[in-house]
Amino acid sequence: MKHCPPRFYQGDEGAGQSTGCKGRGMRGYYFITDAALSRAGNTSDVKCALKAKVEVVQYREKNKSTEEMFEEALQLRKICKDVLFLVNDRVDLALSVGADGVHLGAADLPYAIARKLLGPRKIIGLTVHTLDEAIEAERLGVQYVGASPIFRTDTKQNAGRPVGVELIRKIKGCVSLPVIAIGGIDLSNARQVVAAGADGLCAISCVVTKQDVRIEIEKFQELFGQKKRCL
Repeated sequence: MKHCPPRFYQGDEGAGQSTGCKGRGMRGYYFITDAALSRAGNTSDVKCALKAKVEVVQYREKNKSTEEMFEEALQLRKICKDVLFLVNDRVDLALSVGADGVHLGAADLPYAIARKLLGPRKIIGLTVHTLDEAIEAERLGVQYVGASPIFRTDTKQNAGRPVGVELIRKIKGCVSLPVIAIGGIDLSNARQVVAAGADGLCAISCVVTKQDVRIEIEKFQELFGQKKRCL
């Protein structure tokens, strides 16, 4: 199986698109699982997300055993064979299921250790809360940053104070990495996020709690110029 190097290019028509195989990239809606909020379950949600043309799926789970997480992540990895599949926090889990990489927060493994374990060809994304953190993330060599929380959010405990869309503008003005916006985003403020220059965004609670996850994601995809798929 051919492995894709974690490289992305920035451009007006494809900011954050991967230069690797399978047409992978980081633009548009960035899907993160949330079993606690989900109405239909992670597997159903991910399948709907793929139908809505998402290019990245991040598996995030805080409440299950390692064995349960492994089994679920392995199943989702198979479903996500044509898009980027990342694991939140758990480098060991990412390696065991053959994920494309991980997303790390400030309290997770240091980047240098994660890179040593994952090797040079896996994707690593970092959550940042300030411009200085984004600049440092680029210096370290990460593939993208997640700016968070943009707005007030109740989805993630201890998310911190909202940083606002201005942080997106500052990061895009100083850093060449793709920027994924997350935290308190919904359809009422998503246009502000896109206008600020975000390459992608995630809005968890206003998607996975709805009856039709695909339709809800497509509403956000349209903000990035993606057309709906025909039924």
